[in-house]
Parts: sequence; structure tokens; C-alpha cells
Amino acid sequence: MVAAEQRHRRVLQMDAGEVDAFLHEQRTARFASTDAAGHPHVTPVWFVWDGSAVWVSSLLRSQRWSDVAGNAAVALVCDAGETYGELRGVEITGTATVVGEVPRSDEPNDAVSDAERRFEQKYLGRPMRHEGKHGWLCIRPALVVSWDHRKLPAPPVESISRPNRPR
Repeated sequence: MVAAEQRHRRVLQMDAGEVDAFLHEQRTARFASTDAAGHPHVTPVWFVWDGSAVWVSSLLRSQRWSDVAGNAAVALVCDAGETYGELRGVEITGTATVVGEVPRSDEPNDAVSDAERRFEQKYLGRPMRHEGKHGWLCIRPALVVSWDHRKLPAPPVESISRPNRPR
């Protein structure tokens, strides 16, 4: 994984362990792809992180699958937080590769078994059932950008408690 050297606010950048923990705990990411005409397409996806790559089980008849077939360059954003001071996230830019048979069947497949085990544990609580409509995409990061606003220094107390007074 290549972490981007972020120009602004390096203090906000997550280290490799923080990125790893964040991607393991989050459940939804936004998957960005482009079609043959260059039009962007963004969809929420469930994903698993194996420590070096993101895995997504995708419908074969989806725009995402069609886009990746024509242009494997993709991006994912996973973020969390409700207030500005809680915002944190990871953006991954990379190449999506189809792994395993297409469509995925119930036959054992070592190429995707680890991703499926992780997916089952994270989301299903039971073995995956393959109905011939999905395939696996593996996204190996070329670039990783992260941020964690919880690392921002706290503002001085007087700036919080002091009301603005007209002069």
C-alpha cells in the first residue's frame, strides 16, 4: 500500500495501522468507476479489507461491473463521523481485477476463499450462497489518502466559551 504524501494537515493523516483498523471496522464504502464515455458512476458497496487489498462482490449485470470491464481504474472512499471534529476516512485509488470464476459458483475456489470467509464473518454470519449473479473484484491500492479530524488540536477554551460581542 502506498500512502500519499499529503501536502496539508499531515497531522490528520492516519498511519498504516490506523488505516488497517479503520478499513476492517467500517461496513460501507463508495465505489467510483467510469464508463467508456468517461462518465463517473459511484455506488455504495459492502467490502472486505485483507490488509493489502479491498474485495467487493459485485453483481455481473451492474454498471460497476460493466465499467470495470472497460476501465479497471477505480477509487473507493470509506468515511465516518457526524461532526467536523469526528470526520475520518480513507480514499483508495487503484486497479480492479476480476478474481475467480465468473459467475461465482458454490464450487470451492482458493483464489477467493479468504475474501469470502471475511465477507461471511463481517456481514452474513453464515456461508455465502452463490446464485450465479456475482463475481469478485479485487482492488489493489496504488494510492491511499487518509484523514482523521479527531487529531486536530482542540481550540482554546476561551474561543469556545466566549460569545461574540458586537464592537
